[in-house]
Amino acid sequence: MATSDVFHFGEFTLEAGERRLTQGRNVIRLSPKAHDVLVLLLHHAGSLVTKDELLSQVWPDTSVEEGILTVHIAALRKAFGDDKRSSGYIETVSRSGYRFVAPVTREHVTPALHAQPRPVEIYELVGRGRARVLSGSYFELADAVVSFQGAIELDSSYAAAHAGLALARCLQGCLRVVPYEEAFAEAKSSALRALAMDSECADAQTALGTVLFVSEWDWTAAERSLRRALEINPSHTEALLAYGGLMDALGRLEEGLRFREQALARNPESWLVFAEIANSCWNQRRYDDAIRWANRVLEIDPRHLLAGEFRASVYLMQGDVEQFLAENVRRAELFGVAAPALHQVIRTNADMKQAYSAGGHAGLARFMLARIPPDARGAIDLQRAVLHGAAGELDAAFTHLDRALDLHDPGLAYLAVAPQWDSLRNDARFIERLKRMNLRPV
Repeated sequence: MATSDVFHFGEFTLEAGERRLTQGRNVIRLSPKAHDVLVLLLHHAGSLVTKDELLSQVWPDTSVEEGILTVHIAALRKAFGDDKRSSGYIETVSRSGYRFVAPVTREHVTPALHAQPRPVEIYELVGRGRARVLSGSYFELADAVVSFQGAIELDSSYAAAHAGLALARCLQGCLRVVPYEEAFAEAKSSALRALAMDSECADAQTALGTVLFVSEWDWTAAERSLRRALEINPSHTEALLAYGGLMDALGRLEEGLRFREQALARNPESWLVFAEIANSCWNQRRYDDAIRWANRVLEIDPRHLLAGEFRASVYLMQGDVEQFLAENVRRAELFGVAAPALHQVIRTNADMKQAYSAGGHAGLARFMLARIPPDARGAIDLQRAVLHGAAGELDAAFTHLDRALDLHDPGLAYLAVAPQWDSLRNDARFIERLKRMNLRPV
């Protein structure tokens, strides 16, 4: 049965089989050859397509001058509102050819199953959801889920909507917006549902790979899914980020950073990309770089929790307690903490400073442990393991680490490389815990 590709990029959708380019509700007219050039670039999004390849495939039986490409590329840029200098969609590679640089989502549609075109609202909802996911913001994810669920309500057979929901749930689980057990279970179910509808859905492969990586610690299966996602769409931002994270987790730190830098080249405005590069720098102990990338996020979104946590963690790791405490106050003020609570934060900061002056990192860790409520839930075992390790209380650290392992806490995905675990690395028990996760010491 014949199939046809539908591409989504920015505000645009190209239905290749229908030869129709739309921006929201507006149909944009392209000449037949401009359409063919665009389709070829989209099929190789993120990669160089040479002038010879374009000429031979778009004009297979005709001898034409190279300048005809310039005409059609200019027409496409005009359609996108693109500027040759900024290359938001199509980049000119000097003397070689062109590269489509915007993030692209591709789906395979069987015309017989979709004789009627989907409502434009579906594409708008999915695009809105994905933009919120790429913000990496704790506060945007609930709206991302609502957007994807709205698209599913309009068309439950749309694989990209189920896959988008899966990706949003993955990020919710990682950021603990909702209980991570529930988030990853739903993410896996949604990803598998999307793959059953469209096995060539890069979003679905990415979501499944993320669950297998962060939640199930099935490194081999995760790599297989994420590699498949990148085969389908080499410029898929979330797939590049997830694959980079997987490489980090396995101790291949330089390779991990390279993949995240590729995501940056494909999507240079994504706050999530900035935060994930900060994570790679953190794992490499490049603390100044980690702060620089976290600051790039916070300059745009001062409420970005992930970036704020990275910055505070780096300050503490560097022994810059003044900056660490200032970050506590900044975040309290930013989130509108009432005056009495803010005063309590300031008083607690003074006590923390005194604890650090008296006992260094170990003294500060003991102070923070004493302030964790006995009935606290969530990531508390993870936090206690780190703090007991910093306090030099290794037996207690391993007790809480074991509890977090039993719960498959996603915060342990980087156990082999993350610096917060350095206090435990020289203990033989740490190697045993890595073996439980099928990881090797780095």
